[in-house]
This record gives sequence, structure tokens and C-alpha cells, in this order.
Amino acid sequence: MTPAPGRLFSEAEYAKLEEQAPYKSEYYRGEIFAMAGGSPAHSRLSVALVGLLHARVDRRRCWVFNSDYRVRIPASSLQTYPDASAVCGPVKFAPGRTDGFENPVFIAEVLSQSTERYDRGPKFEDYKTISSLREYLLLSQTQIRAELFSRQPDGTWTTHIAEGPDAELTFDSLGVTVRLADIYDGIELSGLS
Repeated sequence: MTPAPGRLFSEAEYAKLEEQAPYKSEYYRGEIFAMAGGSPAHSRLSVALVGLLHARVDRRRCWVFNSDYRVRIPASSLQTYPDASAVCGPVKFAPGRTDGFENPVFIAEVLSQSTERYDRGPKFEDYKTISSLREYLLLSQTQIRAELFSRQPDGTWTTHIAEGPDAELTFDSLGVTVRLADIYDGIELSGLS
């Protein structure tokens, strides 16, 4: 079954469609949106970040996921596939599902021309409603640059911008520090997709 334009779907219908679909889709308030493919730089940045985090995180406490694992946001019903995410402690699965979870402590998105406004705006606002989320990372494809948003104890968010290969990022939620040179190693930054 292929989603019909203008039709609203239940979360159960979306889950069934997603199990059978040859592509990934986001779900938001009854609507299903096919996700666009990414550039080589987008894919390589995602893989590099997931690999670095996986190698450095304490896997007795936390798990890192790539974009194949869905995050569900109960407050808005958004179901999406971040480029990277992590959970610490037991995974809280979406109701009746094991193919997505609701309690990430860390989410990362690689910016694309077609999604940057969404990733910085509405999607981040939805992510902020996840009570477990502590850090949100945005990686540029056009320069060696990262923006790390961190939730403070009072609920506000602070921003740390890291630029250049010598810059480091510390992810307190995961107990991991990475250098931008390691994330961007060998990646050609020629433009956005």
C-alpha cells in the first residue's frame, strides 16, 4: 500500500506501511513524508559520527544508533530517523513496537540544503519536547563546523559552535569527546544536497 496524498494515517497504519516500504518515511500528525536521499558527504559524515561515538561510548550504559532506527516523539507524534542518536539506560520503545524508541539523550542531524531550515526550526522544537534529550548536534556539509545544543538543568538550551579541524566537541550525555578532524577526515566538502 502506498500513501495517498491528502489522506491521514494512524500511527499503526504508518508502522505497517513502513515495514513494507522500500524507502524510509517520516510520520507527523497523520501525514507520511518520504525522506530524500543524501549526498556522499552526508552519508560519510553520519557514518563517521556513529562510528566514533560507538567506539568511545560506554556500551554497558549507552547505545548509539544510525539512521535506520526511528525516534518517536510522543508530544507531537513525529516519527523520524535522525542521522545519529543515542540512548543511555533501558530503551523506551514506542507503544507496541521495537523498531523505534522515545528516550534518546543525544540526536544528530547532518545539514542539507533541503532540510536545514526544518532541522534548525520545527524539528528541533519537536525534539526539545523529549524529556530525556540532553544534546542536539548539527553538522555542516560545506565547512568543518558543528553546532551543539545542550539542555541545561533549568530547561534552557545553550549553543556551542565548533569550527575547524582542531576543534573538539564534548557530549556530556555520552561521556565522549571527539575532534572535528576525526568526524570530517577524508570528506570532501563541496556543497549541500
